[in-house]
Amino acid sequence: MHIDHAPDFSLRQLSYLLTAARLGTISAAAAELHVSSSAISDSITALEHQLDAQLCIRRKAQGLVLTAAGRQLAARATSLITAANELELELRSRDGELAGPITIGCYPTLAPMILPVLLDEFGQKHPGVSLDIVETTQDLLTGTLESGEIDVAFVYETLIPGRPNHARLFSQPAHVILAADDPFASRETVRLEDLVDRDMILLDSPPSSEHTLGMFHDRGLEPTVRHRTTSYEVVRTLVGRGLGYGVLVQRLANAASYEGYPVVVKEIEPAVAPVAVEVIWPSGRSTPRRTQALVEFAQAHEWI
Repeated sequence: MHIDHAPDFSLRQLSYLLTAARLGTISAAAAELHVSSSAISDSITALEHQLDAQLCIRRKAQGLVLTAAGRQLAARATSLITAANELELELRSRDGELAGPITIGCYPTLAPMILPVLLDEFGQKHPGVSLDIVETTQDLLTGTLESGEIDVAFVYETLIPGRPNHARLFSQPAHVILAADDPFASRETVRLEDLVDRDMILLDSPPSSEHTLGMFHDRGLEPTVRHRTTSYEVVRTLVGRGLGYGVLVQRLANAASYEGYPVVVKEIEPAVAPVAVEVIWPSGRSTPRRTQALVEFAQAHEWI
């Protein structure tokens, strides 16, 4: 392919603009990039002259805000910088070895099951790939795949933000957990109708809370929530102490709570629909080979 004219601007100039826009001020961008504020400011000014367009508005009180032209450039510049970084990694890697970072987002209750496998087994298979972890609820994932903050995420199928690429890994129905000495502990199954007037320990972390309450509401029931917690293990600990029952999806091999109190698992009758766990990654742009390799590894692994 013949290139008649190379662009007048550089990837560094684009990177300076994107960083300043993301952080909101030139001084914050300078601190993150370890350069002077004047270097950032002069670079952006030069970029505006080269493109003959005002890309941002700089005010001391409000910081830096992109103009319409700046937002248009930023959308394209992100892809250019990503592609350039990927090219550099590929050229530096030896014999096709995968290299570079992958930032993995994971719903907290899935983390104990998903992350050790990836960090250990995938990490041993591809030592040139560095894996960074971000544990977050699914409502906070919105925009992180599109912006490149997270490369791939492991989530429940409900409330997946946006329209990312996705692949199903496994599915499980919700279950009830009870203290070992609970009056219902000897039952083979438990009906939600029998629990509705008893105290519930609710895992209050989207989408778990919506899913749990929705199961009751679908049957015209209103559970009695005694305590709410964002911690999966706190639910099991409070249940182990006999302070209520819990409804969870993720199943652990450990039959005791964090404190050592035994808990029992009971299936729900009538059966509730299983919840799928999926791996998601950005759509609308090419997927780096290392990210694709991680997705394929996750699909091939026997999770349950």
